[in-house]
Amino acid sequence: MSSSNTANNMRPEASALVSPYSSRSVTETVNGSHKFVIQGYSLAKGMGVGKHIASDNFTVGGYQWAIYFYPDGKNPEDNSAYVSVFIALASEGTDVRALFELTLLDQSGKGKHKVHSHFDRSLESGPYTLKYRGSMWGYKRFFRRAFLETSDYLKDDCLKINCTVGVVVSAIDCSRLRRIQVPESDIGAHFGMLLENNEGSDVTFDVAGEKFHAHKLVLAARSPVLRSEFLEKLEENKEEIVITDLEPKVFKAMLYFIYRDNLTEDVDAVTSTSTSVSSLSDSLTAKLLAAADRYDLERLRLVCESHLCKDISVNSVAKILALANQYHAKELKAVCLRFAAENLAAVMRSDGFEYLRENCPSLQSELLKTVAGCEEDCSSSGGKSRSVWAQLSDGGDSGRNVRQRT
Repeated sequence: MSSSNTANNMRPEASALVSPYSSRSVTETVNGSHKFVIQGYSLAKGMGVGKHIASDNFTVGGYQWAIYFYPDGKNPEDNSAYVSVFIALASEGTDVRALFELTLLDQSGKGKHKVHSHFDRSLESGPYTLKYRGSMWGYKRFFRRAFLETSDYLKDDCLKINCTVGVVVSAIDCSRLRRIQVPESDIGAHFGMLLENNEGSDVTFDVAGEKFHAHKLVLAARSPVLRSEFLEKLEENKEEIVITDLEPKVFKAMLYFIYRDNLTEDVDAVTSTSTSVSSLSDSLTAKLLAAADRYDLERLRLVCESHLCKDISVNSVAKILALANQYHAKELKAVCLRFAAENLAAVMRSDGFEYLRENCPSLQSELLKTVAGCEEDCSSSGGKSRSVWAQLSDGGDSGRNVRQRT
């Protein structure tokens, strides 16, 4: 009589097949993109070979990156015949491996973009290794300058460059057999359906004759002002409320945000890119900022501040500063003051500054304090200490007060 141990006699291959646990090494790229708009290309020419204009830093794969554009080229031997474009590692890092893609955008609408892609060549050469902060990948002869200046890539003295970085990361992916994927939160979609279907609504708003149905509990949970009105001031049988200080489209966009916690798609489309005072005031984003202030919707206020921040320019900063001050947008106000102080000579020549002087005189003293603070920072760091006010006294011919990095 004999007996056998099934487990001991099982082949190793079969045992591996039925194992409830597994692991594997996964090497992949963490990708991110950044769009760099170079406005005033003709004014940047002549800054010198080897000198560049840098984009803001952007983060991909846990590292900071920046795009460097050399209008007169990086290589002295080319005698400024080419423009150069590079991607630089802008944060501390050692042997960072990455793939890159640089795209000069065709602004004619034909879609004939100029693309230099490292991703397509990854099988041939592998990722590029950046040894330390300041290491770069790119092209000294990115585009012949004479051809660039007569091409569809340059429009209204503006170039647009898109950069994609793929940082190589490796990890051990353990126990994939037991992984359960959890979808993104959909609570906003569910609350949004309540708003769209009017199901269970118990309050109606009359805005310039247009009716909006909503739910008191939802509004009270989102807005301290509405909570106070519903729970303390309004009579229980008062089911219709007349709104006189908001337009229907603004109230509708505000309700959408209250229920879904994000903006309607048309807010981006209506955000003004014009520099005129009236267009900024009439933009949906500016009116939503006013609504956020009126109903104490702090997150909506910050979202609107973020959108308006993207429109800050020499011609628009004064009006945006006035809006920020009026509607208690503290972060936006601080950004505007800093920008105006750093570019004061150009800002004071703009139409918007005249509007600021006539309508918001108190902001001028705040701007003066910010200018003083900027000069102190500049002086303490060993930079130029000459007063911005002194520059203005020269007659305003010192050129644009816009800093360039070299």
